[in-house]
Amino acid sequence: MKLTLQLKLVPTAEQHTALLETMHAFNAAASYAAQVGFEAHVFSQQAIHVRCYQALRERCGLSSQMAVRAIGKVVETFRRDKKTCPVFRSDGAMTYDERLLGWKGPAHVSLLTLQGRQVVAMLYGEYHAGFLPRLKGQVDLVLRDGVFYLYATIDVPEDTPIEPTHFLGVDLGIVEIATDSDGHSYTGAEIEAVRHRAATARQTYQATGTKSAKRRLKKMAGRQSGFQRLANHTISKRLVAYATDTKAALVLEELTHIRRRMTVRKGQRSKQHNWSFRQLRSFISYKAQRAGIPLVCVDPRNTSRTCAQCGHVDKRNRRTQAVFSCLRCGHTANADHNAARNLATRGEVGRPNLVALVKTGWP
Repeated sequence: MKLTLQLKLVPTAEQHTALLETMHAFNAAASYAAQVGFEAHVFSQQAIHVRCYQALRERCGLSSQMAVRAIGKVVETFRRDKKTCPVFRSDGAMTYDERLLGWKGPAHVSLLTLQGRQVVAMLYGEYHAGFLPRLKGQVDLVLRDGVFYLYATIDVPEDTPIEPTHFLGVDLGIVEIATDSDGHSYTGAEIEAVRHRAATARQTYQATGTKSAKRRLKKMAGRQSGFQRLANHTISKRLVAYATDTKAALVLEELTHIRRRMTVRKGQRSKQHNWSFRQLRSFISYKAQRAGIPLVCVDPRNTSRTCAQCGHVDKRNRRTQAVFSCLRCGHTANADHNAARNLATRGEVGRPNLVALVKTGWP
């Protein structure tokens, strides 16, 4: 399977300027190449190369290989849409291949710029260090919030798929971000405190409306995004580890229109919209695949209204956000746990052959 590593660059002031100028020139060249190809109605690498390669070298000052990669970026865009001529942002991602980049030990990388080669320092965590020997091929140079990063895609071997003994349903919710069918909740007081504090601060700054308040909102958005990413990594890691220990296949709900399906009171809408459920699903998916855990996605319709004990469906079964109480059999349970049990049941009904599930892999 493929994973993407994020490596933070720590350039000097001169190196930062050189990288920024090179990125601007690269994207200007890509926009020019896109215009040439679009007007000539040609969309292949060779056809665009013949028409504008020399112009990219002379107009934008790119090296030979940089010009080739700029045209390659255009061709990739045309593969998705040939009806619109793309115009690339000046700080859009820039592709570096093996001719433009060289790894200099564990902490430095050599990048070609308009001012020549620059040996730039890198920062990364212990998790990334284990994958560095697998780095090869091309990477993307990305500028985010004034900081340069390298995004490198690597091939990672998958564990041998397990032979699961049962299905573990995972319900995504408002109060508890995730709850499994065995009754475990994956949130925590710290996450809830940060969510509440961020929502309160955001309301205050939005009501103020000054330039300073808007700057604070932008800065806070970046911090909350980073916090959510860390929390989603933690939750997904715990879920996959538990599934591995119990030899369970994971059952997740389809996320299409998840926010529209969640009916909550006005006071809970901020919680509904300020968490990245799709990111969490993505993290669970790739961690499960790497660990050899089968993953099934099912339609979650009415799982919060269905009794996991007798199967009775009624809107009134959901007494409150937290409590489920069946009108037919009297079964009472935590609402998220009840929904997770229903997901597990649907996974078992939809994919009853666990051996076949192991062989076919992931959806």
